Amino acid sequence: MTTDRPATGRVTLVGAGPGAADLLTYRAWRALATADVVVTDRLVPREVLDDLDTRVEVVDVGKTPGRHTLPQPEIDALLVARALAGQRVVRLKGGDPFVFGRGGEEVAACRAAGVPVEVVPGVSSALAAPALAGVPLTHRGTTTAFHVVTGHTRDGALAGDAVLDDVSVACVTSRAATLVVLMGVAALPAIVARLLDAGAEPGTPVAIVERGSLPDQRVTRAALDLAAKRAEEVGVRAPAVVVIGDVADEQLLEVMGDAGEAAGRAGG
Repeated sequence: MTTDRPATGRVTLVGAGPGAADLLTYRAWRALATADVVVTDRLVPREVLDDLDTRVEVVDVGKTPGRHTLPQPEIDALLVARALAGQRVVRLKGGDPFVFGRGGEEVAACRAAGVPVEVVPGVSSALAAPALAGVPLTHRGTTTAFHVVTGHTRDGALAGDAVLDDVSVACVTSRAATLVVLMGVAALPAIVARLLDAGAEPGTPVAIVERGSLPDQRVTRAALDLAAKRAEEVGVRAPAVVVIGDVADEQLLEVMGDAGEAAGRAGG
């Protein structure tokens, strides 16, 4: 029997979005529909895996804090080996593959081995979680920029231990940009201390969005100087996105909306 399967397969890095299955893109669903094997991370929608054809092999390489099922070099080798064996491999990653997802390393490994590789972007939790919580990262008259950082350094240490870089700190102290911290729950006390020591206004609004896009999404708000204490009190847990800046003020959109309605009545 003949087959149209190529001698060498391919790898497609697919961003699974922030957690809700209906936030995957159409292109992501198409890639999954033609996959032979799906190499998946921990923070992907379970419904997506449940909907895969029974012929599709699922390989879980998910990472949790302090526990890696496979080290990154072994994941790279796995993708290459499966593709060289002629399989269509989908590397399913939470959020977007190129936003703290180590997607660049996986693409480089595939290219070095001569394996065809493409990237399907995903909706990053850095954008989606604040939006779903009603926190605009930019807002006219408030801020025109945002800066995204990770709560972990390259060697796995907490960002607060290594101290936020000067650019990140300046975003908050100068109020020039919204600071968005991914994977920052454990580092939050150190991050808060670093910002306050650098002169950040203690009353700077902070919003912490847990499990953004999922039914049990929760938003915790506090002033900067109380943010770490409040997070501990309510039991904030990863995955969560931390937003620091004036746009995190709970009254921002309500105040603007009320002003707009008043102006409309005055003009009418």
